[in-house]
Amino acid sequence: MLKITKLLRGTLRLRDHNAQIGKTYAMIKALNTLTGLGMPNTKAIV
Repeated sequence: MLKITKLLRGTLRLRDHNAQIGKTYAMIKALNTLTGLGMPNTKAIV
């Protein structure tokens, strides 16, 4: 987890606005993937 926080901790230093948006989306996708991996798979009992 430490490597992930180091990876996502940086600031947006890119001058190109589209590059900043792309980097932000990549960070969000990585966080969503990690969140999904931490959720247990549950099934409804009917």
